[in-house]
Amino acid sequence: MTPEQRLEQMGLVLPVMPKPVANYVPFRMAGPFLYLSGQGPKRPDGTYRQGRLGRDISVEEAYQEARLTGLQLLSVAKAALGELSRIEAVVKLLGMVNAEPDFADHPKVVNGCSDLLVEVLGEAGRHARSAIGMGSLPNRMAVEIEAILLVRS
Repeated sequence: MTPEQRLEQMGLVLPVMPKPVANYVPFRMAGPFLYLSGQGPKRPDGTYRQGRLGRDISVEEAYQEARLTGLQLLSVAKAALGELSRIEAVVKLLGMVNAEPDFADHPKVVNGCSDLLVEVLGEAGRHARSAIGMGSLPNRMAVEIEAILLVRS
């Protein structure tokens, strides 16, 4: 079963790849690696849920925000590669969580993206990862995640 078929079976649709809002590109190929710029949980209407973990948003709600961010990452990968089955491995994720200084459950939030990638890509979705807290994020969104993928030629 292809990753696209898994998405369909899960009832998930990839969003349209977002256009950069500054002087950068959404992805860059370098040899067999595809680097994906940081993505956030953009809704179909173009908005983001705003807030900070430990104050405005629960871990469970932010888990869903990270899952939505994973769909954004897959959307960019599909635009870059044509088909998600070209992903040999998700090498590394960097998950940034907009959190209060005393918040400590960053990994539980970023699991939303990690779990989605494994559900859609199988073993190729397993990855190394960092989950860190930030004092703020663009658009006051709860989470931003970037990825490095190994691509089949």
